[in-house]
Amino acid sequence: MFKRLSEDIDAIRERDPAARSAWEVLTCYPGFHAIQLHRLSHACWTRDLRWLGRFVSQVARFLTGIEIHPGATIGRRVFIDHGMGVVIGETAEIGDDCTIYQGVTLGGTSLARGAKRHPTLGRGVIVGAGAKVLGGFTIGEEAKIGSNAVVVKPVPAGGTAVGNPARIVVPATERPADPARRSESSGFCAYGITPNADDPVSLAIHGLIDHASTQTQRVDEIVVALEKLGARLEALNGIDGAALIDLKRLSAAMEGEAARR
Repeated sequence: MFKRLSEDIDAIRERDPAARSAWEVLTCYPGFHAIQLHRLSHACWTRDLRWLGRFVSQVARFLTGIEIHPGATIGRRVFIDHGMGVVIGETAEIGDDCTIYQGVTLGGTSLARGAKRHPTLGRGVIVGAGAKVLGGFTIGEEAKIGSNAVVVKPVPAGGTAVGNPARIVVPATERPADPARRSESSGFCAYGITPNADDPVSLAIHGLIDHASTQTQRVDEIVVALEKLGARLEALNGIDGAALIDLKRLSAAMEGEAARR
């Protein structure tokens, strides 16, 4: 028990620069309090003390503003930062080292009792503020969910999902097998913001704008070329017209000469 407490405090101090001491975390962090109370409510739930588990979770909700169903499974070193408005459903599973920010919902879209209705977060997942992850699918290890994203389908390991409905903007890549090397290579991204991660929709729009600009320039060049060609055709038509008149005059003269003979 004390080892887990120490792990949770160290994880919070590592991921939150505002945490100045272990005592501050222990006394002033609602996310920390919610996790500890959830462990108690979950223990009651798994021992068929369902009402007591729900009662403890309601007390935790009242004290912290974080609602975690006692049936949810939460791993080690999970950090709920700020936490107000977080809702975690009954069949949700949260892996070790995950970070969840305020206003997040891990919800279900099915009404079937006993079914897997809520999402599973793999190890090291970061869920940004206001994000909604809805359904009984899996978010892969070290994936990132951007703030206010609405995720309704799986996200691969190492991917980043943004938007509504969410789309993958950083594809999954091969991760180092060693967890320490994996952590060094990925780094912690607060609120799921990944440096240099461009939204493919934004890239497509900018590409269309650039393409339209290029086409406009080409059209202008074609118009100029046609104007030059038209001037040349007019000149050629003028020469042909004069030659035709001369031919007609010559033909008429020859016909007149033949008639006189």
